[in-house]
Amino acid sequence: MKALYSDGSVRDAEDELKVIRHTTSHILAQAVKRLYPETKLAIGPAIADGFYYDMDREGGFTEADLPKIEEEMRKIVKENLKLETYTLSRDKAIEFEKGRHEDYKVQLIEDLPKDEVISFYKQGDFTDLCAGPHVLYTKQCKAFKLTSLAGAYWRGDEHNKMLTRIYGTAFANKEDLEKYLNMMEEAKKRDHRKLGKELGLFMFADEGPGFPFFLPNGMVLKNTLMSYWRSIHVPAGYKEISTPMMLDRKLWEMSGHWDHYKDNMYTTMVDDVPFCIKPMNCPGSILVFKSEARSYRDLPLRLAEFGVVHRHEKSGELHGLMRVRCFTQDDSHIYVTPDQITDEIEAIVRIIDRMYSQFGFKYHVELSTRPKDSMGSDEDWKLATDGLKKALETMKMPYVVNEGDGAFYGPKIDFHLEDSIGRTWQCGTIQLDFQMPQRFDVQYTGADGQKHRPIMIHRVVFGSVERFIGILIEHYAGKFPVWLAPVQVKVLSVSEKSRGYAVKVTQQLMDAGVRCENDDRDEKIGYKIREAQLQKVPYMLVLGEKETADGSIVAVRSRDRGDLGARPTAEFIAQVQKENAERTN
Repeated sequence: MKALYSDGSVRDAEDELKVIRHTTSHILAQAVKRLYPETKLAIGPAIADGFYYDMDREGGFTEADLPKIEEEMRKIVKENLKLETYTLSRDKAIEFEKGRHEDYKVQLIEDLPKDEVISFYKQGDFTDLCAGPHVLYTKQCKAFKLTSLAGAYWRGDEHNKMLTRIYGTAFANKEDLEKYLNMMEEAKKRDHRKLGKELGLFMFADEGPGFPFFLPNGMVLKNTLMSYWRSIHVPAGYKEISTPMMLDRKLWEMSGHWDHYKDNMYTTMVDDVPFCIKPMNCPGSILVFKSEARSYRDLPLRLAEFGVVHRHEKSGELHGLMRVRCFTQDDSHIYVTPDQITDEIEAIVRIIDRMYSQFGFKYHVELSTRPKDSMGSDEDWKLATDGLKKALETMKMPYVVNEGDGAFYGPKIDFHLEDSIGRTWQCGTIQLDFQMPQRFDVQYTGADGQKHRPIMIHRVVFGSVERFIGILIEHYAGKFPVWLAPVQVKVLSVSEKSRGYAVKVTQQLMDAGVRCENDDRDEKIGYKIREAQLQKVPYMLVLGEKETADGSIVAVRSRDRGDLGARPTAEFIAQVQKENAERTN
């Protein structure tokens, strides 16, 4: 199927959604200008799940304004206005926007090359600076919804004025829109920030914006994830290390991070020497590699660490555990010879596939190529990119190319996983790096007795452990499988008479390695059960007179299946141990 656009182009229908969303952002801007003509317009692109438009209006906008704006947008759609494009010279375009007092548009044009021909799109009484393309008529944008408001600095610079960003989404038909809105409603219920607080997993404090605090239950979850990671990686030949949190700035200058990343780095002084708090773990790994002589017999050398890194994210971009300033990476740096690349990448992909499957995630793969801000020769980049392509093609793994989205030191394979309600998250990555071994003069002795330079593979599975926890909270809606649940069993005594037996059962569970808590509060059993359900504990053991008198049975309730009846305590413990050992989802 092909779709015709307002600039006369014909493109595959898969591009249609992006074009519909971009056009809907113009309809939003037109509606706002009709209702609030004093508003100044900034930019309004299509994005992954919809569109937005940044606007400058005295007093801004509120949620209460959105229904009125939406209604005006529907009128514009119903008018079925034709979208027409025309061009102006740069000077004429600046004159035109100045005449309309569209200051942000003037700035955008002034940043373009002097010989640039500027394109505009017109729909009825509204004209906007835009490169297009758009649909032919506004009636093609029937299925839309304004979703939220946010503050956004002009051009993302916190020194500039704060604008109002109006978000929305649009689809080719109402059925797809309804499906998306239902998913978003479900996502609100699963919000990891809300559940994280309710389940006592993590918190944030005003004294450290963007720096998460893990609470006792959250630490159990985090440690369980890291233990699972180790159970997969140690048998696969990974050797765990730990590198310092701060290192001399010269190291970061040598690695290239200072030139390409300094705005995101925290710095300090140690004995009058500038130091940087590490934003990445790779330079420390290289120092470990160089700490002793290496031979080809040592390769591939797989050095791994749970490295805590710090990166300065803008305050407006912080979002629970998904975007923080301090996080733990399950980082591994693998040093290989050229002929080991394909086999090693295949082995990494098998690990990633195994671990994502454990949580029930599907995923797709993207190959990200050289960005504009990068270092190294064209030849090295081609070798690295071809190496990743060869590995993917050898495994017959489908992938799409994401042009220009590689790391500054090398191309990468990104893994985008899909959660239980259909959202995608980029987590795992494999990066091939010829640059850092060269910058740090990393060498090994080959079979020929000569010095050779290894190739460095950077790779993560979780990515950020904190962010992966946020994803898991939303994926499971807080209902973790038994092996992951911070509290696996709640022991609930019906009355004071059964409290002694509850203490005994709790000790039996703990001795067997089951994570449990004894709720011995003087509350009715119905209240205790409801509390345990709200805390999403997988199992509840209700102990009354019958269980106490027997001394060897427990009444089992399941979070998901309700009352399971009385069972021998030893049998129940064995079942939980089995679920733990098999990591049953």
